[in-house]
Amino acid sequence: MTAPQILPPGSTIGILGGGQLGRMTALAAARLGYRCVVYAPEEHSIAGDVAAGHVSGAYDDKAALARFASQVDVITYEFENVPETAVTECQKHKPVRPGVKPIHIAQHRLREKEFFRTVGIGTADYQPIRDAADIAAASAFPGILKTCTEGYDGKSSGGGNASSKRWSISSAKSR
Repeated sequence: MTAPQILPPGSTIGILGGGQLGRMTALAAARLGYRCVVYAPEEHSIAGDVAAGHVSGAYDDKAALARFASQVDVITYEFENVPETAVTECQKHKPVRPGVKPIHIAQHRLREKEFFRTVGIGTADYQPIRDAADIAAASAFPGILKTCTEGYDGKSSGGGNASSKRWSISSAKSR
């Protein structure tokens, strides 16, 4: 494996995702002398508004991802919910930084907590909840129930307490 090379100013950075973090990345990159091309499912994105280019396509559109990759020198992603398969597909064409492993870990809350603990970073206590029996046996009250995948900023989560053991979320399954 070769050591990563420093990307010289004037190079083009591809950003998977067209939201606010992609926009901030593109603006910061421009101040440092880099160009950015954004890939997003939407025809118009706020990151694309400030980038040198914008490629629109579904995250599972291999041809569109290849077209995007052909326009850039390196690829990154703006947030943890870009599909892992899209990152893997882009990696076939260009270097992806920070790569697939971080997104694989970040997209599943149990993998994320287990990873943090293995590298010595503490986490709040947690219990995997896969079904109603796990809820009935839960001892981490009061607590917050979160899906293992997707959801962010309070979406796909609910709370409960020991007296009722009733959770305000419709699904307790782990993916």
